Amino acid sequence: MADLSKLKKGRGLGAPPSLSEASPNLAAPEVAPTPPPMSEPQHARKVDGRTLRKTNRTVAFATRVTENFDYRVREIAESKGLKIVEVLEAALDAYERENKFN
Repeated sequence: MADLSKLKKGRGLGAPPSLSEASPNLAAPEVAPTPPPMSEPQHARKVDGRTLRKTNRTVAFATRVTENFDYRVREIAESKGLKIVEVLEAALDAYERENKFN
């Protein structure tokens, strides 16, 4: 076995101070700063589509739209519990009915 008696004993920190010598800040309550109030977001929050259910749609359809259009589509989807693609499909169906397609 190793002989540990030859190891130099550290001086350490010594004995802790008595309660009367210790700082009184240990008895003070902890106070954290209050965070600033959150303002309402101006735009629709982004939803991670990967967390939604599988749709079996395989063709990618990417386009650029105005912020207002994006906000309106997302609001409709959220209020009706639909995916964005379902709102767009319903809009296309309504457009075709109105303009006598099919």
